[in-house]
Parts: sequence; C-alpha cells; structure tokens
Amino acid sequence: AEAILEELELPYRRVILCTGDLGFSSSKTYDLEVWLPSYQDYKEISSCSNMTDFQARRANIRFKRDKDAKPELVHTLNGSGLAVGRTFAAIVENYQNADGSITIPKALVPFMGGKEKIGPATK
Repeated sequence: AEAILEELELPYRRVILCTGDLGFSSSKTYDLEVWLPSYQDYKEISSCSNMTDFQARRANIRFKRDKDAKPELVHTLNGSGLAVGRTFAAIVENYQNADGSITIPKALVPFMGGKEKIGPATK
C-alpha cells in the first residue's frame, strides 16, 4: 500500500497506533494516512496489524520447525490494501488544478491511454 502511495506521489504519513487505539486482538498496528485538502487533515487509507498468535489460536493454524518438533502456533498479520474511494478522492483533491481539471498522476498515465489531464468536455 505504501509503495502505491509513493508511486502516485500522494502526500501520506505512517502512524503507529497507541495501545488505547488498538483493536481487541492486535498487538501493534500501523496506519497509512493520506492528506485530503478538503479536510485539511490526514485520513486513514490503509492499516496493517500484527495479530501475534490470536487468529492462529482461533483457527488452530500451526507449524513444525522440523519433522519431529512439537506444533507451534503461527503469528499472523492482518492488513488492507488502499481504500478505493478514499484513494480516488485523494487523487482528485491533490491533483486538481485551478481551472478544475485534474492532472493524472504519472504512474496512471499509461492506464489512461496516455492522457495527462482530464477536465470538463469542451464544446
């Protein structure tokens, strides 16, 4: 998720959550927050949590370090990609020009047929 934000050249920050903000089962969580000019603030766009063995215990997911070893619980990560709607809003807001047109991020130009800017249809 972070690599995509960098490719899109969107302003973002990585935040580690304090224990009071952690979910019930997470031991550590990092959020990625993207700058949204309409809010004049950063908003969460992605999250990744270390669940230690919480999910594995419930799902009974185990592994053996070698053939004769005792089975041990695995540790799992729980993460999301980028929230699509918020990513779209971040692109529109951060790339909007004074005339209302939107400059397409360089990383997306090949997927837009080479178009570098979009705006209202001209008559």
